[in-house]
Amino acid sequence: MFQILGFTDEDAQAQFGFLMNAFEYGAPPHGGIAFGFDRWTALFSGVESIRDVIAFPKNNAAQDMMIESPSPVAPEQLKELGIQITGDSK
Repeated sequence: MFQILGFTDEDAQAQFGFLMNAFEYGAPPHGGIAFGFDRWTALFSGVESIRDVIAFPKNNAAQDMMIESPSPVAPEQLKELGIQITGDSK
């Protein structure tokens, strides 16, 4: 699939390696369809923040530390989507 989309093996591994490695153990049982169980769990357990019960929490900078996201985007991807970054993007 990645070759058809124009990714080299290195690019695919760099951008989606975490996912490809995870799928070596099989697809998730829910097939990618989530029903908001984390929100229900937060409500039923009485916690103040959903981050206390969420399966893949983000830090205060909205970064996912497990998949190093968000990460830099290739200029070709930005051009393809018609996105231009101006100013300080850090």
